Amino acid sequence: MDGSKRVVVGLSGGVDSAVSAWLLKREGWDVVGIFMKNWEDDDDDEYCSSRQDFIDAASVADVIGIPIEHVNFATEYKDRVFAEFLREYQAGRTPNPDVLCNAEIKFKAFLDHAMRLGAAKIATGHYARVRERGGRFELLKGLDETKDQSYFLHRLSQDQLAKALFPVGELRKTEVRRLAAEIGLPNAAKKDSTGICFIGERPFREFLNRYIQKEPGPIKDAHGRVIGQHQGLSFYTLGQRQGLGIGGLKARGAQRGGGEHAPWFVARKDLDANTLWVVQGHDHPWLQSLALDAADASWIAGVAPPARDYGSKTRYRQADAPCRLAAGANGAFHLAFAQPQWAVTPGQSAVLYDGEVCLGGGVIAAAAAGAA
Repeated sequence: MDGSKRVVVGLSGGVDSAVSAWLLKREGWDVVGIFMKNWEDDDDDEYCSSRQDFIDAASVADVIGIPIEHVNFATEYKDRVFAEFLREYQAGRTPNPDVLCNAEIKFKAFLDHAMRLGAAKIATGHYARVRERGGRFELLKGLDETKDQSYFLHRLSQDQLAKALFPVGELRKTEVRRLAAEIGLPNAAKKDSTGICFIGERPFREFLNRYIQKEPGPIKDAHGRVIGQHQGLSFYTLGQRQGLGIGGLKARGAQRGGGEHAPWFVARKDLDANTLWVVQGHDHPWLQSLALDAADASWIAGVAPPARDYGSKTRYRQADAPCRLAAGANGAFHLAFAQPQWAVTPGQSAVLYDGEVCLGGGVIAAAAAGAA
């Protein structure tokens, strides 16, 4: 078949990529499925679903009637994604490996492999859309706002978007499930995967324990009182509420029925003093930020957008927050928010939107209480 109609689809074993492959075949594409193996350190582990996912992907390929190839990107993943993930955690930040995986594996290593197979395009099961306008490519939110994954794709370049197809981006998840059942796909009712691929469903701290040394230190409240001991700053993230080991604590001599039983949240991490600072109550001022500074910007258009008002997400699945952009030099930028943002976390991505268009973003370096 004509190579200009060949598309390589990343089949993960999940329903979204399966329906994507079926939709493309129905449109007349020459579809080839690829299962990406990105992690192999603990294949026999109870939490690793890689083997079952490949069986599901192969069953889907069989039903749709397309070839499937098993490709191992574990070395690239470890070098480009996992090493950076550990570096960030050791520096006290909270990275987003899904963003890195898309930029370095799915749209680099996988894209390169697909091009070697003579493909014109690659496709994934992401809920996002691509639009071409005047020779430039735009990344748009998926039509199903509750499933939109443009946040994770914000580091894609013009070249990468030019070769990317997101077939389910035009559909709602309920419609994807309905189609999968109608076609008779074996994974039509398969649960959506959650978490990071190399961690799976396992307890996060247990996983990090293998790679990062514990360095216990004091947990202090907003008054500077030591109220417990942490296991190592790397194991905590801003806004975290569970697993602090101080749940039953209340202020000495506090009145019954007062705010002393409000839950504790991680608010600050002081690496120099190896101290974890916690506060009581979701709305504590230490958890609110009116501005942030970001670095390592990646803009989809190839250049920073003009300084003006936009919408921004500082974490996945939050509503766009109105903000004003000031772009600096060397990939740095500043966002000032109209309303305080909760638990803005260094290491996470700040992603900018102009309506439904994702403009790109960067890595949060620091948050500030004020807008200046």
